[in-house]
Amino acid sequence: MLTGKHLIAGEWVSAEATFASDPAHGTSHDFAIGTKAHVGAAAKAAEEAFTSFGWSSRSERAALLRRIADEIDARGDAITEIGTQETGLPDARLQGERGRTVGQLRLFADHIEQGDYLDQRHDPALPERAPLPRPDLRMIQRPLGPVAVFGASNFPLAFSVAGGDTAAALAAGCPVVAKGHPAHPGTGEIVAQAIDAAVKATGVHPGVFSLVQGGNLEVGASLVQHPLIRAVGFTGSLAGGRALFDLCARRDEPIPFFGELGSVNPMFLLPQATAARGAEIGAGWAGSLTMGAGQFCTNPGIAVVIDGPDADAFQSATEAGLAAIADQTMLTDGIADAYRNGVARVAAGTGVTQVMGTSCDTRAAAPYLFTVLGDDWLADHKLQEEVFGPLGIVVRVRDADQMFQIARAIEGQLTCTLHLDKGDKPMAQSLLPLLERKAGRLLANSFPTGVEVSDSMVHGGPYPASTNFGATSVGTLSIRRFLRPVCYQDIPADLLPEKL
Repeated sequence: MLTGKHLIAGEWVSAEATFASDPAHGTSHDFAIGTKAHVGAAAKAAEEAFTSFGWSSRSERAALLRRIADEIDARGDAITEIGTQETGLPDARLQGERGRTVGQLRLFADHIEQGDYLDQRHDPALPERAPLPRPDLRMIQRPLGPVAVFGASNFPLAFSVAGGDTAAALAAGCPVVAKGHPAHPGTGEIVAQAIDAAVKATGVHPGVFSLVQGGNLEVGASLVQHPLIRAVGFTGSLAGGRALFDLCARRDEPIPFFGELGSVNPMFLLPQATAARGAEIGAGWAGSLTMGAGQFCTNPGIAVVIDGPDADAFQSATEAGLAAIADQTMLTDGIADAYRNGVARVAAGTGVTQVMGTSCDTRAAAPYLFTVLGDDWLADHKLQEEVFGPLGIVVRVRDADQMFQIARAIEGQLTCTLHLDKGDKPMAQSLLPLLERKAGRLLANSFPTGVEVSDSMVHGGPYPASTNFGATSVGTLSIRRFLRPVCYQDIPADLLPEKL
Protein backbone atom coordinates (compact mmCIF):
# COMPACT_ATOMS: atom_id res chain seq x y z
CA MET A 1 0.00 0.00 0.00
CA LEU A 2 2.99 2.33 0.41
CA THR A 3 4.13 4.59 -2.42
CA GLY A 4 6.95 6.35 -0.58
CA LYS A 5 5.79 9.62 -2.14
CA HIS A 6 4.51 12.98 -0.97
CA LEU A 7 0.82 13.83 -1.27
CA ILE A 8 0.43 17.32 -2.73
CA ALA A 9 -3.07 18.55 -3.54
CA GLY A 10 -4.43 15.12 -4.39
CA GLU A 11 -1.39 13.93 -6.38
CA TRP A 12 1.30 11.49 -5.22
CA VAL A 13 4.63 13.11 -6.01
CA SER A 14 8.05 11.43 -6.06
CA ALA A 15 11.46 12.97 -5.43
CA GLU A 16 14.98 12.38 -6.63
CA ALA A 17 16.34 11.76 -3.13
CA THR A 18 14.94 9.31 -0.60
CA PHE A 19 15.52 8.26 2.99
CA ALA A 20 15.05 4.84 4.55
CA SER A 21 12.77 4.34 7.52
CA ASP A 22 14.30 2.85 10.67
CA PRO A 23 11.63 0.55 12.09
CA ALA A 24 11.87 -1.07 15.50
CA HIS A 25 11.20 -4.35 13.70
CA GLY A 26 10.09 -5.44 10.24
CA THR A 27 11.06 -4.14 6.82
CA SER A 28 12.54 -0.74 6.09
CA HIS A 29 10.98 1.33 3.28
CA ASP A 30 12.24 4.24 1.20
CA PHE A 31 10.43 7.57 1.27
CA ALA A 32 10.80 10.75 -0.74
CA ILE A 33 12.77 13.53 0.92
CA GLY A 34 10.90 16.80 1.01
CA THR A 35 12.32 19.91 -0.62
CA LYS A 36 11.57 23.62 -0.67
CA ALA A 37 9.84 23.10 -4.02
CA HIS A 38 7.49 20.50 -2.54
CA VAL A 39 6.65 22.85 0.33
CA GLY A 40 6.01 25.68 -2.12
CA ALA A 41 3.65 23.59 -4.27
CA ALA A 42 1.73 22.40 -1.21
CA ALA A 43 1.44 25.91 0.27
CA LYS A 44 0.26 27.36 -3.07
CA ALA A 45 -2.40 24.65 -3.36
CA ALA A 46 -3.49 25.30 0.21
CA GLU A 47 -3.92 29.01 -0.50
CA GLU A 48 -6.00 28.20 -3.59
CA ALA A 49 -8.15 25.84 -1.52
CA PHE A 50 -8.67 28.45 1.18
CA THR A 51 -10.64 30.62 -1.26
CA SER A 52 -13.46 28.07 -1.09
CA PHE A 53 -12.73 26.03 2.04
CA GLY A 54 -12.42 29.11 4.25
CA TRP A 55 -15.99 30.03 3.28
CA SER A 56 -17.42 26.51 3.38
CA SER A 57 -20.31 25.74 5.70
CA ARG A 58 -19.83 24.09 9.07
CA SER A 59 -21.81 21.10 7.85
CA GLU A 60 -19.48 20.68 4.86
CA ARG A 61 -16.41 20.72 7.09
CA ALA A 62 -18.07 18.38 9.57
CA ALA A 63 -18.79 15.94 6.74
CA LEU A 64 -15.11 16.02 5.74
CA LEU A 65 -13.95 15.35 9.32
CA ARG A 66 -16.35 12.42 9.72
CA ARG A 67 -15.33 10.95 6.37
CA ILE A 68 -11.65 11.18 7.33
CA ALA A 69 -12.45 9.26 10.51
CA ASP A 70 -14.29 6.60 8.52
CA GLU A 71 -11.43 6.24 6.03
CA ILE A 72 -8.89 5.89 8.86
CA ASP A 73 -11.00 3.19 10.49
CA ALA A 74 -11.27 1.38 7.16
CA ARG A 75 -7.45 1.18 7.10
CA GLY A 76 -7.17 0.28 10.77
CA ASP A 77 -5.38 -3.04 10.39
CA ALA A 78 -2.81 -1.64 7.97
CA ILE A 79 -2.18 1.36 10.22
CA THR A 80 -1.68 -0.86 13.27
CA GLU A 81 0.65 -3.20 11.41
CA ILE A 82 3.04 -0.60 10.09
CA GLY A 83 2.68 1.60 13.17
CA THR A 84 3.89 -1.15 15.49
CA GLN A 85 6.77 -1.94 13.13
CA GLU A 86 7.96 1.65 12.90
CA THR A 87 7.55 2.68 16.54
CA GLY A 88 7.80 -0.53 18.55
CA LEU A 89 4.52 0.39 20.27
CA PRO A 90 2.21 -2.58 20.99
CA ASP A 91 -0.90 -3.30 18.92
CA ALA A 92 -3.23 -2.29 21.74
CA ARG A 93 -1.58 1.12 22.05
CA LEU A 94 -1.91 1.82 18.31
CA GLN A 95 -5.52 0.65 18.28
CA GLY A 96 -6.34 2.83 21.27
CA GLU A 97 -4.60 5.82 19.73
CA ARG A 98 -6.51 5.30 16.49
CA GLY A 99 -9.74 5.33 18.51
CA ARG A 100 -8.71 8.62 20.07
CA THR A 101 -7.78 10.07 16.67
CA VAL A 102 -11.06 9.24 14.96
CA GLY A 103 -12.95 10.15 18.12
CA GLN A 104 -11.57 13.67 18.14
CA LEU A 105 -12.33 14.10 14.44
CA ARG A 106 -15.97 13.20 15.09
CA LEU A 107 -16.09 15.30 18.26
CA PHE A 108 -14.81 18.34 16.37
CA ALA A 109 -17.42 17.73 13.66
CA ASP A 110 -20.19 17.77 16.27
CA HIS A 111 -18.69 20.82 17.95
CA ILE A 112 -18.50 23.06 14.89
CA GLU A 113 -22.03 22.15 13.85
CA GLN A 114 -23.26 23.59 17.16
CA GLY A 115 -21.55 26.88 16.31
CA ASP A 116 -20.76 28.08 19.84
CA TYR A 117 -17.01 28.17 19.12
CA LEU A 118 -17.57 31.11 16.74
CA ASP A 119 -18.31 33.45 19.68
CA GLN A 120 -20.80 35.40 17.56
CA ARG A 121 -21.72 38.86 18.87
CA HIS A 122 -24.13 41.49 17.60
CA ASP A 123 -24.60 45.13 18.56
CA PRO A 124 -27.65 46.29 16.56
CA ALA A 125 -27.60 49.66 14.90
CA LEU A 126 -28.87 52.63 16.93
CA PRO A 127 -29.52 55.25 14.24
CA GLU A 128 -31.31 57.60 16.64
CA ARG A 129 -28.64 57.55 19.34
CA ALA A 130 -27.32 60.97 20.33
CA PRO A 131 -24.91 62.56 19.97
CA LEU A 132 -23.76 59.95 17.40
CA PRO A 133 -25.61 56.96 15.94
CA ARG A 134 -24.20 53.46 16.32
CA PRO A 135 -23.63 51.31 13.24
CA ASP A 136 -24.68 47.66 13.04
CA LEU A 137 -21.76 45.60 14.39
CA ARG A 138 -21.41 41.86 14.11
CA MET A 139 -18.40 39.83 15.21
CA ILE A 140 -17.43 36.25 14.41
CA GLN A 141 -14.29 34.10 14.48
CA ARG A 142 -12.87 33.48 11.00
CA PRO A 143 -10.16 31.07 9.76
CA LEU A 144 -6.57 32.28 9.43
CA GLY A 145 -5.55 30.53 6.21
CA PRO A 146 -3.17 27.65 5.44
CA VAL A 147 -1.72 25.97 8.55
CA ALA A 148 1.50 23.95 8.84
CA VAL A 149 1.29 20.88 11.07
CA PHE A 150 4.32 18.96 12.34
CA GLY A 151 3.88 15.30 13.22
CA ALA A 152 5.04 14.17 16.67
CA SER A 153 7.41 11.28 17.31
CA ASN A 154 5.56 9.84 20.30
CA PHE A 155 2.01 9.87 18.90
CA PRO A 156 2.06 8.55 15.31
CA LEU A 157 -1.71 9.04 15.05
CA ALA A 158 -3.20 11.38 17.68
CA PHE A 159 -0.57 14.14 17.26
CA SER A 160 0.52 13.57 13.69
CA VAL A 161 -0.86 13.62 10.15
CA ALA A 162 -4.56 13.49 11.09
CA GLY A 163 -4.08 14.34 14.76
CA GLY A 164 -5.41 17.15 16.88
CA ASP A 165 -3.70 20.03 15.06
CA THR A 166 -4.93 18.86 11.65
CA ALA A 167 -8.45 18.22 12.96
CA ALA A 168 -8.58 21.65 14.60
CA ALA A 169 -7.32 23.47 11.52
CA LEU A 170 -9.74 21.72 9.16
CA ALA A 171 -12.60 22.31 11.58
CA ALA A 172 -11.73 26.01 11.62
CA GLY A 173 -11.73 26.16 7.81
CA CYS A 174 -7.94 26.19 7.33
CA PRO A 175 -6.20 23.98 4.76
CA VAL A 176 -3.29 21.94 6.15
CA VAL A 177 0.22 21.23 4.95
CA ALA A 178 1.51 18.43 7.16
CA LYS A 179 5.16 17.55 7.61
CA GLY A 180 5.51 13.83 8.21
CA HIS A 181 7.73 12.64 11.03
CA PRO A 182 10.68 10.48 9.88
CA ALA A 183 10.13 8.10 12.82
CA HIS A 184 6.89 6.79 11.28
CA PRO A 185 6.66 7.85 7.61
CA GLY A 186 4.72 4.76 6.54
CA THR A 187 2.07 5.28 9.18
CA GLY A 188 1.82 8.90 8.07
CA GLU A 189 1.42 7.94 4.45
CA ILE A 190 -1.44 5.51 5.08
CA VAL A 191 -3.24 8.15 7.15
CA ALA A 192 -2.65 10.63 4.31
CA GLN A 193 -4.21 8.12 1.93
CA ALA A 194 -7.28 8.12 4.17
CA ILE A 195 -7.47 11.92 4.13
CA ASP A 196 -7.00 11.98 0.36
CA ALA A 197 -9.88 9.52 -0.08
CA ALA A 198 -12.09 11.64 2.18
CA VAL A 199 -11.23 14.83 0.29
CA LYS A 200 -12.13 13.21 -3.02
CA ALA A 201 -15.33 11.68 -1.64
CA THR A 202 -16.61 14.97 -0.21
CA GLY A 203 -15.61 17.07 -3.20
CA VAL A 204 -13.60 19.73 -1.39
CA HIS A 205 -10.64 21.40 -3.10
CA PRO A 206 -7.70 18.92 -3.18
CA GLY A 207 -5.33 21.58 -1.86
CA VAL A 208 -7.08 21.40 1.49
CA PHE A 209 -4.51 18.80 2.60
CA SER A 210 -0.96 17.90 1.61
CA LEU A 211 1.69 15.68 3.21
CA VAL A 212 5.36 16.46 2.67
CA GLN A 213 7.65 13.83 4.16
CA GLY A 214 10.74 14.89 6.07
CA GLY A 215 14.21 13.51 5.67
CA ASN A 216 16.10 16.74 6.29
CA LEU A 217 15.82 19.97 8.27
CA GLU A 218 15.13 22.08 5.18
CA VAL A 219 11.51 20.91 5.01
CA GLY A 220 10.52 22.24 8.42
CA ALA A 221 12.37 25.52 8.01
CA SER A 222 10.89 26.10 4.54
CA LEU A 223 7.41 25.32 5.80
CA VAL A 224 7.32 27.80 8.69
CA GLN A 225 8.94 30.50 6.56
CA HIS A 226 6.68 30.16 3.54
CA PRO A 227 4.74 33.41 3.14
CA LEU A 228 1.43 31.63 2.44
CA ILE A 229 1.51 29.70 5.73
CA ARG A 230 -0.47 31.61 8.35
CA ALA A 231 0.08 29.54 11.53
CA VAL A 232 1.98 26.48 12.77
CA GLY A 233 1.02 23.59 15.04
CA PHE A 234 3.96 21.70 16.52
CA THR A 235 4.52 18.96 19.09
CA GLY A 236 8.09 18.01 19.87
CA SER A 237 11.29 18.90 21.66
CA LEU A 238 12.08 22.25 23.27
CA ALA A 239 15.17 22.71 21.09
CA GLY A 240 13.41 21.90 17.81
CA GLY A 241 10.28 23.84 18.67
CA ARG A 242 12.19 26.91 19.82
CA ALA A 243 14.22 26.95 16.59
CA LEU A 244 11.04 26.90 14.48
CA PHE A 245 9.37 29.47 16.76
CA ASP A 246 12.29 31.82 16.23
CA LEU A 247 12.02 31.38 12.45
CA CYS A 248 8.33 32.30 12.62
CA ALA A 249 9.14 35.40 14.66
CA ARG A 250 11.85 36.49 12.20
CA ARG A 251 9.60 36.33 9.15
CA ASP A 252 8.83 39.61 7.39
CA GLU A 253 5.28 38.98 8.59
CA PRO A 254 5.52 36.95 11.84
CA ILE A 255 2.91 34.25 12.37
CA PRO A 256 1.67 32.40 15.47
CA PHE A 257 3.58 29.26 16.39
CA PHE A 258 1.61 26.93 18.64
CA GLY A 259 4.35 24.68 20.00
CA GLU A 260 3.80 22.04 22.67
CA LEU A 261 7.34 21.45 23.89
CA GLY A 262 7.18 19.15 26.91
CA SER A 263 7.19 19.33 30.67
CA VAL A 264 8.36 17.58 33.85
CA ASN A 265 4.82 17.72 35.32
CA PRO A 266 5.74 17.93 39.02
CA MET A 267 3.69 16.23 41.71
CA PHE A 268 3.43 17.74 45.19
CA LEU A 269 2.76 15.21 47.95
CA LEU A 270 1.19 16.97 50.91
CA PRO A 271 1.92 15.66 54.43
CA GLN A 272 -1.30 13.91 55.43
CA ALA A 273 -1.72 12.24 52.06
CA THR A 274 1.89 11.01 52.20
CA ALA A 275 1.41 9.64 55.73
CA ALA A 276 -1.88 7.92 54.92
CA ARG A 277 -1.11 6.45 51.49
CA GLY A 278 2.44 7.27 50.45
CA ALA A 279 3.09 3.70 49.34
CA GLU A 280 -0.06 3.69 47.21
CA ILE A 281 0.96 6.97 45.58
CA GLY A 282 4.45 5.61 44.93
CA ALA A 283 3.10 2.51 43.18
CA GLY A 284 0.80 4.65 41.05
CA TRP A 285 3.63 6.99 40.16
CA ALA A 286 5.77 4.06 39.00
CA GLY A 287 3.04 3.03 36.58
CA SER A 288 2.51 6.54 35.26
CA LEU A 289 6.24 7.22 34.99
CA THR A 290 6.86 4.19 32.78
CA MET A 291 3.69 4.25 30.66
CA GLY A 292 4.75 4.11 27.02
CA ALA A 293 8.40 3.96 28.12
CA GLY A 294 7.92 7.40 29.64
CA GLN A 295 7.51 8.92 26.19
CA PHE A 296 4.57 11.14 27.07
CA CYS A 297 4.65 14.91 27.34
CA THR A 298 2.56 14.49 30.53
CA ASN A 299 5.04 12.08 32.12
CA PRO A 300 5.29 13.06 35.84
CA GLY A 301 9.07 13.25 36.18
CA ILE A 302 9.34 14.94 39.59
CA ALA A 303 7.77 14.18 42.96
CA VAL A 304 8.17 16.78 45.71
CA VAL A 305 7.75 15.38 49.23
CA ILE A 306 8.70 16.49 52.76
CA ASP A 307 11.72 14.49 53.98
CA GLY A 308 11.20 11.84 56.64
CA PRO A 309 9.86 8.29 57.19
CA ASP A 310 6.74 8.93 55.08
CA ALA A 311 8.92 10.01 52.19
CA ASP A 312 10.95 6.82 52.68
CA ALA A 313 7.81 4.70 52.36
CA PHE A 314 6.76 6.57 49.23
CA GLN A 315 10.19 6.21 47.64
CA SER A 316 10.46 2.50 48.50
CA ALA A 317 7.08 1.78 46.92
CA THR A 318 8.11 3.69 43.81
CA GLU A 319 11.34 1.70 43.59
CA ALA A 320 9.48 -1.58 43.96
CA GLY A 321 7.01 -0.60 41.27
CA LEU A 322 9.75 0.41 38.87
CA ALA A 323 11.72 -2.77 39.53
CA ALA A 324 8.80 -4.78 38.18
CA ILE A 325 8.85 -2.92 34.84
CA ALA A 326 10.73 -4.65 32.05
CA ASP A 327 12.90 -2.73 29.60
CA GLN A 328 10.79 -1.07 26.89
CA THR A 329 11.55 -0.26 23.27
CA MET A 330 11.84 3.46 22.61
CA LEU A 331 10.46 5.14 19.52
CA THR A 332 13.78 5.79 17.77
CA ASP A 333 17.49 5.26 18.28
CA GLY A 334 17.86 9.02 18.59
CA ILE A 335 15.30 9.19 21.41
CA ALA A 336 17.06 6.30 23.16
CA ASP A 337 20.38 8.14 22.89
CA ALA A 338 18.80 11.33 24.23
CA TYR A 339 17.37 9.38 27.15
CA ARG A 340 20.80 8.01 28.05
CA ASN A 341 22.25 11.51 27.86
CA GLY A 342 19.46 12.77 30.10
CA VAL A 343 20.17 10.05 32.64
CA ALA A 344 23.84 11.03 32.68
CA ARG A 345 22.97 14.71 33.08
CA VAL A 346 20.75 14.05 36.10
CA ALA A 347 23.23 11.62 37.66
CA ALA A 348 25.95 14.28 37.49
CA GLY A 349 23.86 16.82 39.39
CA THR A 350 25.11 18.09 42.73
CA GLY A 351 23.71 16.07 45.62
CA VAL A 352 21.87 13.64 43.34
CA THR A 353 21.71 10.00 44.44
CA GLN A 354 20.77 7.19 42.08
CA VAL A 355 18.21 4.90 43.71
CA MET A 356 17.89 2.45 40.83
CA GLY A 357 18.47 2.05 37.10
CA THR A 358 20.45 -0.03 34.64
CA SER A 359 21.98 1.34 31.47
CA CYS A 360 21.08 -0.06 28.05
CA ASP A 361 23.10 0.45 24.89
CA THR A 362 20.21 -0.40 22.57
CA ARG A 363 16.87 1.12 21.59
CA ALA A 364 15.46 -0.24 24.85
CA ALA A 365 15.09 1.84 28.02
CA ALA A 366 15.11 0.85 31.67
CA PRO A 367 13.49 3.04 34.36
CA TYR A 368 15.70 5.21 36.56
CA LEU A 369 14.94 6.74 39.95
CA PHE A 370 16.98 9.48 41.59
CA THR A 371 16.63 11.47 44.80
CA VAL A 372 17.90 14.91 45.76
CA LEU A 373 17.39 17.38 48.59
CA GLY A 374 15.37 20.51 47.97
CA ASP A 375 18.36 22.85 48.38
CA ASP A 376 20.34 21.01 45.70
CA TRP A 377 17.39 20.86 43.33
CA LEU A 378 16.81 24.60 43.67
CA ALA A 379 20.48 25.29 42.97
CA ASP A 380 20.67 23.20 39.77
CA HIS A 381 18.37 24.28 36.92
CA LYS A 382 19.26 21.19 34.87
CA LEU A 383 17.29 19.04 37.32
CA GLN A 384 14.02 20.59 36.15
CA GLU A 385 14.70 20.01 32.46
CA GLU A 386 12.67 17.27 30.81
CA VAL A 387 14.20 13.83 30.30
CA PHE A 388 12.08 12.10 27.64
CA GLY A 389 11.78 8.60 29.07
CA PRO A 390 11.01 6.65 32.27
CA LEU A 391 13.10 8.71 34.69
CA GLY A 392 11.87 10.10 37.99
CA ILE A 393 13.38 12.39 40.62
CA VAL A 394 12.21 12.44 44.23
CA VAL A 395 12.84 15.95 45.55
CA ARG A 396 12.98 15.79 49.36
CA VAL A 397 12.22 19.17 50.90
CA ARG A 398 12.87 19.95 54.55
CA ASP A 399 9.44 21.46 55.29
CA ALA A 400 6.29 23.01 53.81
CA ASP A 401 8.05 26.34 53.27
CA GLN A 402 10.61 24.72 50.98
CA MET A 403 7.82 22.97 49.07
CA PHE A 404 6.45 26.44 48.40
CA GLN A 405 9.92 27.52 47.23
CA ILE A 406 9.89 24.66 44.72
CA ALA A 407 6.43 25.70 43.51
CA ARG A 408 7.69 29.23 42.93
CA ALA A 409 10.88 28.04 41.17
CA ILE A 410 9.42 25.62 38.64
CA GLU A 411 9.09 26.79 35.06
CA GLY A 412 5.97 26.56 32.93
CA GLN A 413 4.37 23.12 32.90
CA LEU A 414 1.64 21.25 31.10
CA THR A 415 0.43 19.88 34.44
CA CYS A 416 0.96 20.15 38.17
CA THR A 417 -0.49 17.58 40.58
CA LEU A 418 -1.45 17.74 44.25
CA HIS A 419 -1.78 14.58 46.32
CA LEU A 420 -3.80 15.63 49.34
CA ASP A 421 -6.16 14.44 52.05
CA LYS A 422 -8.77 16.43 53.94
CA GLY A 423 -6.30 17.83 56.46
CA ASP A 424 -4.03 19.05 53.64
CA LYS A 425 -6.61 21.43 52.18
CA PRO A 426 -5.33 24.61 53.89
CA MET A 427 -1.85 23.97 52.49
CA ALA A 428 -3.31 23.07 49.09
CA GLN A 429 -5.32 26.27 49.05
CA SER A 430 -2.10 28.25 49.45
CA LEU A 431 -0.28 26.21 46.80
CA LEU A 432 -2.97 26.45 44.14
CA PRO A 433 -2.45 30.15 43.30
CA LEU A 434 1.25 29.43 42.71
CA LEU A 435 0.67 26.33 40.61
CA GLU A 436 -2.14 27.90 38.61
CA ARG A 437 0.40 30.38 37.23
CA LYS A 438 2.73 27.56 36.20
CA ALA A 439 0.48 25.01 34.45
CA GLY A 440 -2.42 24.62 32.06
CA ARG A 441 -3.96 21.68 33.94
CA LEU A 442 -4.06 21.09 37.71
CA LEU A 443 -4.84 17.65 39.12
CA ALA A 444 -5.69 16.26 42.54
CA ASN A 445 -4.99 12.69 43.65
CA SER A 446 -4.35 11.25 40.20
CA PHE A 447 -1.61 11.14 37.58
CA PRO A 448 -1.34 13.36 34.49
CA THR A 449 -0.64 10.67 31.87
CA GLY A 450 -3.78 10.38 29.78
CA VAL A 451 -5.31 13.53 28.31
CA GLU A 452 -9.08 13.59 27.78
CA VAL A 453 -10.22 14.97 24.43
CA SER A 454 -13.14 17.14 25.51
CA ASP A 455 -14.54 20.65 25.67
CA SER A 456 -12.86 21.51 28.99
CA MET A 457 -9.36 20.12 28.45
CA VAL A 458 -6.32 22.42 28.39
CA HIS A 459 -3.11 20.88 27.09
CA GLY A 460 -0.66 23.75 27.16
CA GLY A 461 0.95 26.05 29.65
CA PRO A 462 3.46 28.84 30.18
CA TYR A 463 6.82 28.59 28.40
CA PRO A 464 8.70 26.28 28.08
CA ALA A 465 5.74 23.88 28.23
CA SER A 466 4.32 25.66 25.19
CA THR A 467 4.96 28.79 23.18
CA ASN A 468 1.47 30.20 23.70
CA PHE A 469 0.05 29.95 27.23
CA GLY A 470 -3.40 31.08 26.03
CA ALA A 471 -3.97 28.02 23.84
CA THR A 472 -4.51 24.27 24.06
CA SER A 473 -3.50 21.56 21.60
CA VAL A 474 -6.10 19.06 22.90
CA GLY A 475 -9.88 19.45 23.08
CA THR A 476 -12.39 21.51 21.16
CA LEU A 477 -10.89 24.79 22.38
CA SER A 478 -7.86 23.97 20.19
CA ILE A 479 -9.90 25.04 17.15
CA ARG A 480 -9.70 28.65 18.35
CA ARG A 481 -5.94 28.71 17.69
CA PHE A 482 -6.60 28.89 13.96
CA LEU A 483 -9.30 31.56 14.06
CA ARG A 484 -9.26 35.34 14.44
CA PRO A 485 -12.07 37.75 15.30
CA VAL A 486 -13.49 39.87 12.49
CA CYS A 487 -16.04 42.66 12.98
CA TYR A 488 -18.51 43.36 10.15
CA GLN A 489 -19.89 46.89 10.23
CA ASP A 490 -23.07 47.56 8.23
CA ILE A 491 -22.27 44.65 5.88
CA PRO A 492 -25.42 43.44 4.06
CA ALA A 493 -26.77 40.28 5.68
CA ASP A 494 -26.55 38.16 2.53
CA LEU A 495 -22.80 38.82 2.32
CA LEU A 496 -21.98 37.66 5.85
CA PRO A 497 -20.26 34.35 6.52
CA GLU A 498 -21.54 31.47 8.65
CA LYS A 499 -25.12 32.83 8.64
CA LEU A 500 -23.98 35.62 10.93
